[in-house]
Amino acid sequence: MPDEHPKTAITRIEPGSIRVKGYDIIDLMEKKTFAEVVFLLLKGELPNQAEAKMMEAILVSSVDHGVTPPSALATRVVMSGGNPLNAAIAGGILTIGESHGGAMEECAKILQAWASKGDDMNAIADQLIKHLNETNTRMPGFGHRLHKVDPRTIKMFEIAKKYKFTGKHIDLAKAIEAKMVTGSGKKLPINVDGAIGAVMSDMGFDYRIGKAFFIISRCAGLAAHAYEELTRFKPMRKLGITDYEYDGPGEREI
Repeated sequence: MPDEHPKTAITRIEPGSIRVKGYDIIDLMEKKTFAEVVFLLLKGELPNQAEAKMMEAILVSSVDHGVTPPSALATRVVMSGGNPLNAAIAGGILTIGESHGGAMEECAKILQAWASKGDDMNAIADQLIKHLNETNTRMPGFGHRLHKVDPRTIKMFEIAKKYKFTGKHIDLAKAIEAKMVTGSGKKLPINVDGAIGAVMSDMGFDYRIGKAFFIISRCAGLAAHAYEELTRFKPMRKLGITDYEYDGPGEREI
């Protein structure tokens, strides 16, 4: 028999009253930023000033990365097909997974597991890299298809240092970066996903909430892409790669 009184600890709704984690939505509207309320929802308590600034940096850092990422391209394709804005944004969100937007969660998972093994992050980095090589596993959150050095990572760590969030997870991520090279000897710098994975871990977030940071942030960018597609371009235009070469079976008879 279904529970007649299911439980939630997020929001209490009554006639004329909305309280998020106990706080009146009216007070939150006037006195707190969007980033602070996101922190409240995900962590259960309002952030202090340092946590609020760090959360703001995280959300801004991933707001958009151009037209080419799968989520932006999918959003534009769905909008170009004549669908409403919410469907277009949903289409973009559905492309977010392990290969796009999922690295911060996977990076945080590894950092949280390995940083708990001791205090010598350099030694732990050596062990982790050995494990990755032996299992032929790629370390998520390192390297970038466009940026040799991700400018967002540099700023993220600057802000983390300013507000005293540099802990074991950031130390481990930097130790990995210093030691990690590809088979060809190429360095793999920490990208913004790896930086967020490290910072969110030092802020005490469960790695399983990692994709939420990317989704919440990128929704704003996807809304902009959907609206631009609607107002600037004709429907059903050519998007993505269109110059395909067929390499299937030749002409056949039934």
